[in-house]
Amino acid sequence: MAKPFKEVEIYTDGACSGNPGPGGWAAVLLYGQERREVSGYVEYTTNQRMELQAAIEGLQALKFPCRVRLYSDSAYLINAFEKKWIERWQSNGWLNAKKEPIENQDQWETLINLAQKHEVSWIKVLGHADNPLNNHCDQLARTAITAKQGLDQRVN
Repeated sequence: MAKPFKEVEIYTDGACSGNPGPGGWAAVLLYGQERREVSGYVEYTTNQRMELQAAIEGLQALKFPCRVRLYSDSAYLINAFEKKWIERWQSNGWLNAKKEPIENQDQWETLINLAQKHEVSWIKVLGHADNPLNNHCDQLARTAITAKQGLDQRVN
């Protein structure tokens, strides 16, 4: 008999200081009473890449297959899965409706592989609104940028 999936909630957010520019990502993982926060910095990136990286890092933090409710304020991320954009991109050879290459294909492929290991529900939340965990992820992502920028300034 197969073990039941553990149920995990993951809140994610990405931020960029300039777009492109220095970026940060964050994820908060919740399992029962356990909570884990992960965040990071990228020297030169875009906001969309950081939104995707936050989801990637949150899913990569899981040690075994789980039933996941992944929350993001990124319509780009959520709609790609919920509106089946990814399926169209793949069937079109990773080209969009204008026959141009899909941006961030490397990250989309990573997300697809990670999502196949889990049962993921993609849930859109309003950014900078009344969702405390989304707001916390935003703060963690922004702190990753400012902490790294501050370190860079002290080193120089």
